[in-house]
This record gives sequence, C-alpha cells and structure tokens, in this order.
Amino acid sequence: MTYQKRSKDQLAARVAQDIYDGAIVNLGIGMPTSVANHIPAGREVVLHSENGILGMGPAPAEGEEDYDLINAGKQPVTLLKGGAFFHHADSFAMMRGGHLDICVLGAFQVSATGDLANWSTGEPGAIPAVGGAMDLAIGAKQTWVMMDLLTKKGESKVVAQCSYPLTGIACVKRIYSELATLACTPQGLKLIDKVEGLEHAELEKLIGLPVAL
Repeated sequence: MTYQKRSKDQLAARVAQDIYDGAIVNLGIGMPTSVANHIPAGREVVLHSENGILGMGPAPAEGEEDYDLINAGKQPVTLLKGGAFFHHADSFAMMRGGHLDICVLGAFQVSATGDLANWSTGEPGAIPAVGGAMDLAIGAKQTWVMMDLLTKKGESKVVAQCSYPLTGIACVKRIYSELATLACTPQGLKLIDKVEGLEHAELEKLIGLPVAL
C-alpha cells in the first residue's frame, strides 16, 4: 500500500491535538513553534517562552509583526489577553521548578527508551549549544519530540543509542513524526498511531527497531 506523509502543518496539528486544556507548554525552537498556530479553538493552552513570556498567541499576520515581541527563536509572536513578560532568570526558574506541563522539542536523535540528543557542534548548520533544552527536557512534566523520522540520507533519527551529545536521559515520552507517533518506554518503542497505508513491518524496517503495538 502507498502512504502519504504528514505535512508540517498536519504534524503540528497532530501535536496540538494531544495538548490538553489548561496545560502550560513550552514550544522549542524550529519545527515545534508551529504548534502554536494549531491549538484547537476553545482550548485554553498557556504558551511559555524561555526568553520571558507567558501567554503567547499564534504568529502575527503578515505586516503586523512586532520585533520587540519575539520567542526564543527570534520569531515574532503575539500576546494573548492576560499574557506577561518577565526576566529570563525567572523564566528558567519556572522551567527548572517543574511548573511546565509539556515541552515540545526538536531533536537530532531520540533513543527507544527516551534519551534526547538535540544539539551538536560537529556539522554545518548544527545547533552549537544546548541553550535551555536541558532545563526544559528534565524540568517539564512531559517532554515530547517533534521531528522528521528520517535524516536527509534516509537514516532513522530514532535509534537504539544516541551518537550525538545527550541533552537528557530517558526524558522523552512521545515522538511525533511525519509517519508515526511513538511512545518511548523503559521497554522500548510503542506505537500510538501511524499514517494510513504504512504497514507496521515497513515502519519497523524504516526505524530499524521493534515497535510494540
């Protein structure tokens, strides 16, 4: 059977679907920032940015950007009613103090048991420092990863053991990708869902690891 990959917007909407009402959420730099544009109508989600914002809204309309109002990735954002600004030291205290319900991060690699590697100095265009990712990965009550399942070379980014520098150990609970949503458990990967038409055996072949049903 043939299958269609999730588009970037479809993937962002898939992540947003699982964010529950009332959650306080940090969206990491890169692909995860798009989740803010897909929060279901009527669902109250409080978005946090480590540069000192609580209560971010979706991206502004074209021409309405305010570059004094940006997220940690330097992208213009909006502020919802009741939103607040504060010093980034206070923001990191929120992260380290366990006050975030969910963080959604990008990654270079995630192990089957939830080890996270999302920074590297070893290749062009790589993220050169870990930034706030360590604080987020360990401080949030749930850490989710949103990423392409495969590299541009067709290699799985879900691995038995990470070869990139580790950001956190056994911290990732879920992996959201263009082909499947996976849970990371102490026993390994477990399937949450996959795109229509993708056979389970083919998914396991692409990843190179067993995926429990």
